[in-house]
Amino acid sequence: MIKVQKFVFNPFQENSYILFDETGDCLLVDMGSYTVDEKKEVLFFIENNKLKPVMIVNTHCHVDHLLGNSFFKNRLKVPVAAHADDEFLVKTAVEHGTVFGFEVEEPPVPDQYLEEGSNISFGNSFLEIFHVPGHSPGSVALYSSSDAFVITGDVLFSGGIGRTDLPRGDYDTLIRSITEKLMVLSDEVTVYPGHGPETTIGEEKRSNPFLMG
Repeated sequence: MIKVQKFVFNPFQENSYILFDETGDCLLVDMGSYTVDEKKEVLFFIENNKLKPVMIVNTHCHVDHLLGNSFFKNRLKVPVAAHADDEFLVKTAVEHGTVFGFEVEEPPVPDQYLEEGSNISFGNSFLEIFHVPGHSPGSVALYSSSDAFVITGDVLFSGGIGRTDLPRGDYDTLIRSITEKLMVLSDEVTVYPGHGPETTIGEEKRSNPFLMG
């Protein structure tokens, strides 16, 4: 069984996650930890729970979701994975950080590329990769059918959807991604978004104003 630990980091109140199972293997997802204390919080959780990090995974590569990538890659000696279509965002992260007032340590380019239909394995567990462009061209969702949850990054929120006015975002593409990849999941599937509280697929079908009508 996969356990999900959420952290809320940086001025954008970005959700970072650690996923782990009974083997102790874990994934670090969207490590937006910016301050020294935020990075220590992640390390303390890993050490306190005797976890073994195997990979850093990005649902997408906007700067608020990868502020900790360089630190954790170097500290934990693990690869970074993201979709190839978002690599241009990694390469411009320092510049984008400056716009928002962040001093960004240059993030590493992905060691592995996430692709639609592939899986990420760790311990006894795996996650399915859905390519869900629209918020960014390389946005992905991470789905566990056995534990009935999906990590959606900034594609789908409780009562909202990701913004599409950032580089290479597109509203129609985003709605199509959500409709074809996420809304087909079971109503009871828990949604862990990139910002804000958890929700369920069923709740978003019923009440998300962007997905009704």
